[in-house]
Amino acid sequence: MAVPYRLLNRTLVMTTQVSRRWRPRSLLQLVLLAFFIVMLPLGVLMFQASQALTELSRLADVSARQAVEETRRARTLSALALEMERSARQYAVLEQESLREIFAERHDEFSELLAAQSELLPDEPSVEALGRQLVLLGQLPALEGENLQAWLALFGPFAQQTEAMRQATNQKIDARIERIRARAETVQTRLWVQTGAMVSASLVLMLLFSWLIIRPVRQLERRILGIGSGVEGPGARDIQGPAELVRLGERLDWLSLRLGELEAQKQQFLRHMSHELKTPLASVREGSALLADGVAGELSPRQREILELIDTSGGELQRLIEQLLDYNLLQHHRPVDLECLDLATLVKSTLSKHRLALENKGMRVTAFDGPLDWVVDRTATRRILDNLVSNAIAYGDDGGELEIRARTARDHLILEVANEGPPIAAEDRDNLFEPFYQGRARRKGPLKGSGIGLSVAADCARLQQGSLQLVEDARLPVCFRLVLPRQAQPQDIIADHSPLVATGNDARN
Repeated sequence: MAVPYRLLNRTLVMTTQVSRRWRPRSLLQLVLLAFFIVMLPLGVLMFQASQALTELSRLADVSARQAVEETRRARTLSALALEMERSARQYAVLEQESLREIFAERHDEFSELLAAQSELLPDEPSVEALGRQLVLLGQLPALEGENLQAWLALFGPFAQQTEAMRQATNQKIDARIERIRARAETVQTRLWVQTGAMVSASLVLMLLFSWLIIRPVRQLERRILGIGSGVEGPGARDIQGPAELVRLGERLDWLSLRLGELEAQKQQFLRHMSHELKTPLASVREGSALLADGVAGELSPRQREILELIDTSGGELQRLIEQLLDYNLLQHHRPVDLECLDLATLVKSTLSKHRLALENKGMRVTAFDGPLDWVVDRTATRRILDNLVSNAIAYGDDGGELEIRARTARDHLILEVANEGPPIAAEDRDNLFEPFYQGRARRKGPLKGSGIGLSVAADCARLQQGSLQLVEDARLPVCFRLVLPRQAQPQDIIADHSPLVATGNDARN
């Protein structure tokens, strides 16, 4: 019982020492080593089972031969006892010398076989009794008359003792067979225990080598996810394992550095481009403002119309530049700045910013009544509202309806911005919040969008641990839903408010 456990312990210790001193240089070596070590306990088990079966086979063969020999000897003794009695009785009647010689020969044969049988049954009473009776039966030549008849009467007990010896021999053989059966059961139990131990050891080794193979793969997976998300944890670059996977980790390091360089170049390009565009744009808008004020003289209605178009396009271009700046800032993971605000006031200020554009579109605006206090990031929430309202103006129907509604629950706020206009195609919904993605719908107006407005809005929602989704609305074709969780202020926790539903008496343009 203790042998397989010692062998298993020794195997595990050797495996640990080998893994510490020698690491496979390739994935192929690791796999081959895994197969070899996993099969090693099974090979040991097969060897031990072969040894045990060989031992049982040898023992059964020897026992079978001995049983056949001893049974044959016992039957021979019984036959010799009958021949001795028959020859003795014939001699008593016929008194022929040949019959006495036959008796003497059978007597000598019986003595030799009894001596051999006494080694099998050393303490058997019947064997000792037969030995004493055999000495008495050897007196045939000296007996005559009545003594001969008394001597012949000894053959009855002699036959009984011979039969008792034969039965004792059978019992001895049965006992030996029972011991062999018990030994076979013991060997079987030991083999089952060894099988369980060795199979368990093989399973443990399989799990160990599976972990050794899977661990660097998972490290590479985490490394790739870290590169993709831009957030790499500590020790993410320490790939341990076969040489192929280590080299792959080194290639990922190079790729990470290369992507970092490209990301830095992209951010630098956005900063420089935004700055370079804002400077001449400020001059254009300042010049258009001076012309509108009549500094260069009175303008004709046609000139004033063209000037208004320039000013509107300049404002739109400025908004696009601000979106690029917002996107660039969010890519650097700006920290959240929470404060308690009245969202109704924030919505009204956003709508007032777009008042002229809404009037030009002739859109009917409906916003919810306040106050609605909630802990949010002012800048991020304003960007979300600004982009959603701008998106509604750009893609909504002229003279359509724009509705902003909000409601609160125990642990989250739901704010929806819905408008009339062409519904967003199903093919565009999956990529709607991807940066620089522009769907099939065309923006209305002289300037085309940059495709980052909704991406910036979604990033601002995630910055506050919330989400921005396009949802189905029963009344309006396009509806964006902003969900923000309840968050505690640095100083206090905001008390809960009852839900608010959109009404139609505020912020109407």
